[in-house]
Amino acid sequence: MTRAHDMGGQPSEEPIDRSEREMADWERLTNALVGVLRHRGVVNVDELRRGIETMAPGEYEACGYYERWAASLETLLVEKGLLTPAEIDARAAEVKRRWG
Repeated sequence: MTRAHDMGGQPSEEPIDRSEREMADWERLTNALVGVLRHRGVVNVDELRRGIETMAPGEYEACGYYERWAASLETLLVEKGLLTPAEIDARAAEVKRRWG
């Protein structure tokens, strides 16, 4: 049985968007955060992938590439006891307040 992330070989009428686009600031920050946490040994690629692959199908399908990374990081940081959901929400609110 396949999960939401396992789309290989499934027929689709949707064209593949191969256009280049500029990353948003939050996407750059998410990418950097993953890199730093990997470098520090806090998370690894397999854990990040597991976090993404275990997202609820509706959530997975509604999220973009870096949104999935961010959701996986949140899951992993909470699982490892490094942050609580409330701490993550508070920090996200602070970033939103500062950056808009």
